[in-house]
Amino acid sequence: MTLTQSLFVIGLLIAASAFFSMAEIALAAARRLRLRQIADEGDPRAERVLRVQDQPGDYFTVVQIGQNAVAILGGIVGEGALSPHFNALLALWLSESTAQTVGFLASFMVITSLFILFSDLFPKRLGMAQPEQIAMRLAQPMAWCMTLLRPVVWLYSRCADALFRLLGLSSLRDDRITSDDILAMMEAGARAGVLAAREQQVITNVFELDTRMVSSAMSPRDRIAFFLRDEPDSVIRLRIAAEPFSTYPVCERDIDHVVGYVDAKDLFQRVLNNQPISLQDDSLVRKVLIVPDRLTLSEVLEQFRQVHEDFAVIVNEYSLVVGVVTLNDVMSTVMGDLVGPADEELIVRRDENSWLIDGVTPIEDVLRVLSLDDLPHAGDYETLAGFLMVMLRRVPRRTDSVAWGGYTFEVLDVDSYRIDQVMVTRLPRIAPDTGST
Repeated sequence: MTLTQSLFVIGLLIAASAFFSMAEIALAAARRLRLRQIADEGDPRAERVLRVQDQPGDYFTVVQIGQNAVAILGGIVGEGALSPHFNALLALWLSESTAQTVGFLASFMVITSLFILFSDLFPKRLGMAQPEQIAMRLAQPMAWCMTLLRPVVWLYSRCADALFRLLGLSSLRDDRITSDDILAMMEAGARAGVLAAREQQVITNVFELDTRMVSSAMSPRDRIAFFLRDEPDSVIRLRIAAEPFSTYPVCERDIDHVVGYVDAKDLFQRVLNNQPISLQDDSLVRKVLIVPDRLTLSEVLEQFRQVHEDFAVIVNEYSLVVGVVTLNDVMSTVMGDLVGPADEELIVRRDENSWLIDGVTPIEDVLRVLSLDDLPHAGDYETLAGFLMVMLRRVPRRTDSVAWGGYTFEVLDVDSYRIDQVMVTRLPRIAPDTGST
């Protein structure tokens, strides 16, 4: 075989090896969601790739047969094609035995480098860059190869299946998608500019509904505006004017004996029609949804859906009212600062290194703003006030402070044992002492 013929054969072998390399990496990297979308748009090649991904055994068997056969043939042809020419060239300066050794090594390096670059690195990078498109284009040629090599493929595939069964392993691809997978994709989309940072945060908040407790979104007990059932019309009108809300719990004797709630729209209709307001009227007082304080926001949403309500009273294990929550409160948790009045912001950034934070702020929001992964005793509290109580082991007083994670948490205002405002300040980084001479 002449040098030209040998080089032509080597080129064909490199092309064949590149074909199998691209076929392998493209199938492995092809995203099923993207393939399903393309298949739904009417491309049958995407459906073929999806079927192969479900049962990839025969496909990868052909790939390995092709790559190994090509590698062996490439070594044989390459050594025989290039070694004589290298030997003849090197014999001009070296002894015959040395020239043969160096010529063999030079031939080996050239052939190996050509295969690494053109049949491995380049095609695999190309396959990773456009996995779905390449997988679809190579699916039919690979099907022909599987048909051509069916007896050999059957033998090796059955042997591989027997090894999987012997080791108790599953050869099926696990395509389950977790919330972590989705969040990782959203983060990648945000970095690529496909998703805005605000959109990514909204999606992240949706997944947090399963972990955030209802107490993180509720209006606490001391902020609830409620009516006693026997209050006169004049008191009710004054309360509406002083504390305008959309919904008011109705109680017997005190706040811990809730009998229902009244909608502000019903009250306004009576006021506009000059009708007296009496909460003894059962047609005015609606049945209220009572939920325990250990529910997550996701579970509260499900309760709202089941009873077709958007307001609930939250009680603790002692049947004492600890707060109220509305559908708007839950949606505010999801949408962040896209909804809700600006004067109710719980976290206000004063400058680059300090924040003024309300004590009832959910600890998840505090962690996000301060870029912290967690705080100590994470399961023992749900708000910033709870964190300070756990760390101090008592009810905090003004000027009390806690230092943790590079931040100082200082209590600025306490109202009837309730922590109103906390100043969070980033501690300055101390430069390492390099010493002096």
